[in-house]
Amino acid sequence: MQLFVVQRILGILLMVFSVTMLPPLLVSWIYSDGASAAFFDGFALTLSMGVLFWGPVRNQKKELRLRDGFMVVIMFWTVLGLTGSLPFVLAENPQMSITDSIFESISGLTTTGATVIVGLDALPQSVLYYRQQLQWLGGMGIIVLAVAVLPMLGIGGMQLYRAETPGPMKDTKLTPRITETAKALWYIYLGLTVTCSLGYWAAGMSLFDAICHAFSTVAIGGFSTHDASMGYFDSRLIEMIAVVFMLLAGVNFALHFIALRQRNLLVYFGDSEFRYYLTNMAVITVVVILTLYSSGTYKTWDQSIIQGVFQTVSIGTTAGFTTADYSAWPAFISILLLFSSFVGGCAGSTGGGIKVIRYVLLIKQGVREIFRLIHPSAETPIRLGGKTISPRVVEAVWGYFSLYVASFILMYLALMLTGLDVTTAFSAVAASINNLGPGLGEVGLNYASLSDPAKLILCFAMVLGRLEIFTLLVVLSPAYWSK
Repeated sequence: MQLFVVQRILGILLMVFSVTMLPPLLVSWIYSDGASAAFFDGFALTLSMGVLFWGPVRNQKKELRLRDGFMVVIMFWTVLGLTGSLPFVLAENPQMSITDSIFESISGLTTTGATVIVGLDALPQSVLYYRQQLQWLGGMGIIVLAVAVLPMLGIGGMQLYRAETPGPMKDTKLTPRITETAKALWYIYLGLTVTCSLGYWAAGMSLFDAICHAFSTVAIGGFSTHDASMGYFDSRLIEMIAVVFMLLAGVNFALHFIALRQRNLLVYFGDSEFRYYLTNMAVITVVVILTLYSSGTYKTWDQSIIQGVFQTVSIGTTAGFTTADYSAWPAFISILLLFSSFVGGCAGSTGGGIKVIRYVLLIKQGVREIFRLIHPSAETPIRLGGKTISPRVVEAVWGYFSLYVASFILMYLALMLTGLDVTTAFSAVAASINNLGPGLGEVGLNYASLSDPAKLILCFAMVLGRLEIFTLLVVLSPAYWSK
């Protein structure tokens, strides 16, 4: 591994990230909320750290290897989680411990949306904006943004893109050049954000709330500027706009790119993962609506439909917005919704979870094994959308799933060791590794009551889920460090 090359890139990325603290600084000046010093100091410290990393090795301009790419991604997310917490540590309101600040920062960057802050409505606007901006930056991955810039600095970006991009098939590029791929993804991402902002604004949100909630909606993050989340606005129009954009953000961005380039909406329905995604959402939504009404949770079909649709899409895409405390609903619905987050969005989306395509391939592989027991000599390839899936991809999916389950169990037991009850520990790990946010039990509304060790375990779970298990665990394996 080329440590000096990695150090140089990390320094550049930190200097780039320091600039993201200037918009909340501007917001602080506009609203005169008294938090400008925290963001200015955070900007200065992050920029200085970047210069210190970059300065001594600025002439190390060798091409990145795949192994280096993994290290850059891991180091950047780790350091970014720490430096991103600086404004929270330095701000007078809210007064947060270092652990809580790191938790809030990592939760934002990984688009998890779990919070330790109580009393959002009383926070300075700049702090509220910064939380939402963290999610927006993390939604598509700061590394993917960086690969559009790195080639101009003499650094290849494909290794970073492969390490960062979600999904089981990482060699697919939308355009011949990786830089153009990253730009295409970000243009679509930015377009969705602007459109969502305008939709919220037209529906009755203030411009500030519209921008902030568009950030977290398109990022499928779930942070809000209000303690009551989307329920604060009490608007069915706003809720339905959120549903539309959460569904769009949960779709593979490659599909958005192709549909726009061909100007043909039928592209979406020609994709098998998209069809499974919509079908899964539709089935769960119907079950939730019927259960809400039949259980008497809501007295009218109208209320049951609105609440059922919003909560199912929000939890199912791992956005984590709420208009009601779903943990207080009948246990069947709460558990069903929590388990829907395990599937999550499509590969190549901003959603979390295992991803729809992996879920489908796991089912198809299971069905094939049953068929093989009956017909042991038959050749039965796995097909998806009329195409045969290579055995290497299927093996990678099973490897991912086994590591996912093993990691989940270990973190679940570790949380139990900190003194949490069964429901809280299970849902906290699920909500963190799936980048969902709200859980059940003590973490139904926020994570403020958890101990510091529990919060640090969940920080690891968030990063593990955001980087889709392999990227993080590969660096922790002995094989990575052997020559």
